[in-house]
Amino acid sequence: MKKLIIVLICLALYTNISKAQLQYKIGNKIKVEGDGGWDYLTADEAGDQLFISHGTVVQVLNTKNNTLNGTIPDTKGVHGIALASDLNKGFISNGKDTSVIIFDLKTLKTLTKLKVTGINPDAILYDGFSKKVFVYNGRSKNATVIDAVTDLVVATIPLEGKPEFSVTDLAGKVYVNIEDKNAVTVINAKTLKVDANWSITGGEEPTGLALDNKTHRLFTVCGNKVMVVMDAANGKVITTLPIGDGCDGVAFDTELKRAYSSNGEGNVTVVQEENENTFKVLETISTQKGARTICVNSKTHHIYLPAAEYEDMPQPTKENPRSRPKVKAGSFVILDIEPIKK
Repeated sequence: MKKLIIVLICLALYTNISKAQLQYKIGNKIKVEGDGGWDYLTADEAGDQLFISHGTVVQVLNTKNNTLNGTIPDTKGVHGIALASDLNKGFISNGKDTSVIIFDLKTLKTLTKLKVTGINPDAILYDGFSKKVFVYNGRSKNATVIDAVTDLVVATIPLEGKPEFSVTDLAGKVYVNIEDKNAVTVINAKTLKVDANWSITGGEEPTGLALDNKTHRLFTVCGNKVMVVMDAANGKVITTLPIGDGCDGVAFDTELKRAYSSNGEGNVTVVQEENENTFKVLETISTQKGARTICVNSKTHHIYLPAAEYEDMPQPTKENPRSRPKVKAGSFVILDIEPIKK
């Protein structure tokens, strides 16, 4: 009997410790109408909105009441959304018609559509320092630069390989992952030239990229299931940490000092920055299979990921050896992950 009591006490203590270690939970699964694929989503912290790429539109979700504020149509092959709040403009990259839509942030009305100087525009970034928009063209391995004030294309920057996600230090440097070269390219926001190409030692097929502008640390998530932390001043690798499989995005909460890797296998890896040289995996949050892109609201500390349910995997054929499962109709949601404690 004494042994049984001791075992029960130990189990209770273990359960309480495990619960105490949990930092996050899925607070809501916000249903969003429509079918089709998706890619990036962008948080508008000031406006309490999410801009969601979905099918051939961008849907704008009110995060206070989880209703749609509006829809931006005709975004063929939509990938990313960049916001220039200081100019009351937004920019959408459309891969299928090689264009960027520029829209009014308040009315969501399209102002103009520009052709980019490359093929398959994908990731997109607004740099508030230079007031330029950097559009990364995956197939042509270059970046189209748009003057966000005049809405004119002002430059094309050749890159060493296929660009993925990008961040800015808001002081003259723009960073972009080069997936097929396992590198980070540094672009000078003044000259619109490449200043450096840094090898990501220990990382393969980098996709998502985030930045802590206070400690000058880059967080790049890679296909070999590691997050590489780099010095944004010189490209030195500070450390690597384990993450889940199938990562595509990473987001950084500037207040909590946490980086979140969204992993397609169905989880998010949470990495705590204790200081500029010390990092640790804090938690792994269960999400949903296929939830690979991510954004965070550093004001509310909520994390958002698009996801859907899938039909059974079809058998590969000679014509389609890499067949993918279809998304179940009406299953598209935004996972709203909220902190249990800060």
